[in-house]
Amino acid sequence: MLKLLRRGGGHHSAEREKQKKELFAFNKTVGHGFPNKPSSVSFDPKLKLLAVGTRTGVVKIYGAAGVEFMGVHKEECAVNQLFFLPDQGRVVSLLENNTLHLWEVNIKDGNSILEEVKEFSLEGRLQKITVCCMPPDCQHLFLGTEGGNIYVLDVVSFELLEHIIYQDVVMQKIRDSNCPYSVPDDYKVNPGAVEGIAAHPTEPNKLLIGYNRGLIVLWDNKTCNADQTYVGSQQLESLSWHRNGTQFMTAHNDGSYAIWNVSDPTKPEKEPTIPYGPFPCKAVTKVNWLSTKGEAFIVFSGGMPRASYGDRHCITVMQGKNHVVFDFTSRVLDFFTISDTDEECEFDDPHTLVVLVEEELVVIDLQSEGWPTFNKPYLASLHASAITTTTHCSNVPNDVWEKIIKAGEQQMAETFAQREWPINGGKNLSEEPLSRDLLMTGHEDGTVRFWDASTVSLKLLYKLSTSNIFISESEHAEGNAGGEGDEDWPPFRKVGTFDPYSDDPRLGIQKISLCPVTGDLIVAGTAGQVLNLKLAEEGVEQTVESHAVNIVSDRDEFVWKGHDQLNVKTDAIKMSPGFQTVSVVQITPPAAVTALASSVDKGLLAVGTSHGYALFDTIQNKAVITKCTLNPNDLSATGETPMSRRKSFKKSLRESFRRLRRRRSRKEKEEKPRVEAVPTTDLDAPTPEKEDSPAVEAAEEAKEEEPKETVEEEKKEEKKAEEPEKVPVERKIEARSMDDSMTSMVRCLYFATTFIRDATTQTTTFWAGTNAGVIYVYTLTIPDEEKRSEEDVTAELGKEIRLKHHAPVVAMSVIDHDGYPLPDPIDVKKERTKAPNMSGGHSIVICSEEQFKVFSLPNLKPKHKHKLTAHDGSRVRRVSFTNYKSRSDDNYSENCISCLSNLGDLSIYNIPQLKSQMKKSAIRKEDINGISSCIFTSSGEGFYLLSPSEFERFSLSARFIKEPMCMLELKEGMRPAPPEPEPEPEPEPEQTEEGEKKEEEEKAEEEGGETKEEGEEKKEEETTEAKEEGETAEAAEATEQKEEKPEAEDTAKDAEEHISEHTTTTTIITSKPGHTVYEYRTVETTDSGVVRQTQRRVVDTQFESLVESNKERHSGTYQHGMTWDIVQSVLHDEHMDKLVEEVDQLLAKTSVSVNETDQDETQQDITIDEVKDYQAEEEGETKAEDGEVAGKSPQEATNQQTVENNPSTEEILTKCSWCSCLTISDRLKVLGYCLLIVIFYIFSLLMLAYLCWMKAVNNEVRS
Repeated sequence: MLKLLRRGGGHHSAEREKQKKELFAFNKTVGHGFPNKPSSVSFDPKLKLLAVGTRTGVVKIYGAAGVEFMGVHKEECAVNQLFFLPDQGRVVSLLENNTLHLWEVNIKDGNSILEEVKEFSLEGRLQKITVCCMPPDCQHLFLGTEGGNIYVLDVVSFELLEHIIYQDVVMQKIRDSNCPYSVPDDYKVNPGAVEGIAAHPTEPNKLLIGYNRGLIVLWDNKTCNADQTYVGSQQLESLSWHRNGTQFMTAHNDGSYAIWNVSDPTKPEKEPTIPYGPFPCKAVTKVNWLSTKGEAFIVFSGGMPRASYGDRHCITVMQGKNHVVFDFTSRVLDFFTISDTDEECEFDDPHTLVVLVEEELVVIDLQSEGWPTFNKPYLASLHASAITTTTHCSNVPNDVWEKIIKAGEQQMAETFAQREWPINGGKNLSEEPLSRDLLMTGHEDGTVRFWDASTVSLKLLYKLSTSNIFISESEHAEGNAGGEGDEDWPPFRKVGTFDPYSDDPRLGIQKISLCPVTGDLIVAGTAGQVLNLKLAEEGVEQTVESHAVNIVSDRDEFVWKGHDQLNVKTDAIKMSPGFQTVSVVQITPPAAVTALASSVDKGLLAVGTSHGYALFDTIQNKAVITKCTLNPNDLSATGETPMSRRKSFKKSLRESFRRLRRRRSRKEKEEKPRVEAVPTTDLDAPTPEKEDSPAVEAAEEAKEEEPKETVEEEKKEEKKAEEPEKVPVERKIEARSMDDSMTSMVRCLYFATTFIRDATTQTTTFWAGTNAGVIYVYTLTIPDEEKRSEEDVTAELGKEIRLKHHAPVVAMSVIDHDGYPLPDPIDVKKERTKAPNMSGGHSIVICSEEQFKVFSLPNLKPKHKHKLTAHDGSRVRRVSFTNYKSRSDDNYSENCISCLSNLGDLSIYNIPQLKSQMKKSAIRKEDINGISSCIFTSSGEGFYLLSPSEFERFSLSARFIKEPMCMLELKEGMRPAPPEPEPEPEPEPEQTEEGEKKEEEEKAEEEGGETKEEGEEKKEEETTEAKEEGETAEAAEATEQKEEKPEAEDTAKDAEEHISEHTTTTTIITSKPGHTVYEYRTVETTDSGVVRQTQRRVVDTQFESLVESNKERHSGTYQHGMTWDIVQSVLHDEHMDKLVEEVDQLLAKTSVSVNETDQDETQQDITIDEVKDYQAEEEGETKAEDGEVAGKSPQEATNQQTVENNPSTEEILTKCSWCSCLTISDRLKVLGYCLLIVIFYIFSLLMLAYLCWMKAVNNEVRS
């Protein structure tokens, strides 16, 4: 019976594991935002792709929205430069360690991926690559080095060509050339490193080589000659050709640029221009000279006056009278322009300027008036202002979604370009999202940004600013961007969204709550401000009401030492379409909001801070209840700053004395036998003053603290804890100190309609959990809708739960009788979700930092619990109640708890049993920002900050996985065609018994059609063969004494009787590398019913080599639908058939009999090599007797034939002898052991002789 139960349990477990795979699966899907620490950028003008490299070795390629590829180098090294091979889907990366890597976008499983295919390294002291240049033909890559040499890399084979442009050769050509002017001698000796290489736009064989010290050479790569030489007066920084190929521009380190004519090497056409002189300026690091039908574009980076604007990060764009200096908030790394012209066009005609800076990517429209910037569909700068909070809202209704989209379009039309996004390569294969999801980020500058999280591309939809509602002390006029004076010079224009500086830190957003049905938004800030906003389609101008709520009104001794509150503007405020502020609730003292909850259908708002919580009626605009959670002994705590030095010193002394007392008490109890749990430093906490001894249970247990708990119950618990047999092997957890100022912080707030007073009456309840492990439960009385604006809402404290070890309460939720968390009533009202089971049997799930526990309602009896801290030492950081849907069954789902611990582990627990379903390590435990920023969605996905500018998206659900599904369509011939597989031999069809009979009949007919002469000749041949076989048989009988008569009789019967059945079975006896023994059993049944069985053992040394050769030839499949295991069996059968035939032939020639079934099974196995050796010996003897071998003895002939048949020494040694089962190494070991034994015996004999001699000597001495 127990076996049956166990089997049933195992079956159930297997089914459950299969079900888990359909529900849960951890995947890191895609990254959102701007890559952290970028270092290089490149663009493919043919495929319209953008590549970005980072200092951590990551390469990302972007195209149209949803088209993303990512590759990571093996070494974590900075990507210095990137070069696209246009129209090929290939990119070359140059790393800081002087290695080059070739990446390709290839198709695998219907999806395009980026993978590294080749690598090249240039080693040498002076071979550090300083600059690279890709010529128009894109067949080679010129590599300029610090030593002044230029190497040529073939991008197809990814190897260096023998052709090298040596600096010495170039200098020698300059000396030998008839220059109209003299180049300074020091330039000829050491012109410096290669600073710039520019391919000639019209003549592909010519290069413009610029050296660091200012020497520029026009080099003919075909004739290896210096056509012209130019000498600049300043250190060279950059080179740029004009499209006509007759002029070029140089940029220098003194902030100047110069235009040169190719035919005039003596001096520039004009004097070098310093745009922002005459005072010393910074270097112009890069310059582009772009032609148009009108005025040409000159784009360069740097060149600002050192004294006035040396700290500015700028790019200057000049076209005729248009002159703009784009001012960025972070350092400029690189830039390029985009144009739709081909190489044959006369002009460049750029239409877009792309600038990569350290913290964002800025794309500027050069065609639209005023040169505005684009709103990027991806690569958004999430950290434009530091992210302080994140909230996700799933399944937003279409009407609310459209309102947000419309408000965002109106908002962005004033600041962003309206032209189509220019980087649109690739094809997005992802399907349209089934639901609309919003990701809302709160920032330090008081803004809330709304992002479209429905797809893999995170796009900004709308931006809400709250700073215009308040009077900020930091409001002041910013310094003039153009400096002091009447004229604004240089003409600065701030671009980009990254702004790390906040006008007022009090504006920071701490909590966000959005009702997706009504569009009501609640935003809470750092200074206790709570804004109530409504979504509107039209702009208005109105005043904003402010309502103050004092949480510590009953504590007269309290003194606030923090910042002041924000004051709301009294004048009418103009509000644009979108979210408009209706009212502001100001919490006093103005501490940061730590918890927020709202009940839109009941018009209630709950706010928690580090001092307590308040329940506010948004319809009547007044407070319902306020509760101060501060410790009475610490009324001067600010909640923002640490305590005074005097108080902290007293506290540390008090804790030190407590530790000493605990140690003494432990030493006294050491004499008693007791099994103690293992304490950990991370979990130990000081005990409260009321407790004389620490808690001894392994994990915290949540329970309702009755107001009159007897001392006897405590003593019973202590006695139970002292019993060594009942103490579990878990971590020891002590109760946390109540003196900590952070214990008063409110961690979570919750509204629910459930059973609190009794099991039959439903009541609207309000729950508040604190950092001290205390949960306050209120029952609310709400008037009817008709009297809602007149009658007040009342709240009564129904229960107060205190967790034993005072662990902070992270989250809580009421579940119905079916185990489903109660949904939002407004969602049930709008039929967005099914109604809960309100027939009774509700429970409350309380999640603290140390454990999860389920209590029944209304009596609060514990039902289930799961300890985290006691088991693995982790603490809960984030919790979400998630509904996981099956991947294959749309009607099946499970409600679970999604949890993130302080160790970075993601885990799932079912409800209400709290059994672990999955646990995965996702975030490094050292990444505190990533762990603290993690959020979960209702569908099983999540987000966390991978860096300040990047969100990492992950999924715990097997159903909802948002990954980039894209493809890059390349022209034919861009990738080599896969090699055609060799023609595979068709397997011979299996013959049935009827087919065999037909073949035998056909053979008989053919034999019957032969002539009589042929028949007589065959008879003569058969008789001669029979005589020879008879002679060999007699010789074998004389030598080996074996019974051959049964075999002769069988062969005679075979000639007379027809075999009706023939079956052969093969068994592997032993298998070693290069040595396999097979056993063959043949069963034959004749028409007369006679059954004959034959057994044969053969040693095979060739099958493994046959398998390896066929494995290389048939990689993957042998035939359509056949796996490699089947291939091995097919090869085995074919090889065994040939092997059996060969053995039978050799045995027939040598007269060696096979083992019969009645023979001794211990008879030694016959190898093919033995049969061949035996045959060779016989042939050698016969040849020696006949005198056919001239000049050689019979033994020499036999040895020669044996060597020819057995070229391998190992095969020669593998014979029927006492060591046939040993390898050469084993034989050497045996030989060594034998020598040691012989030496030991000789030594023993010598010692014995020595002892005898010593005894004789002693006897003589005595006598």
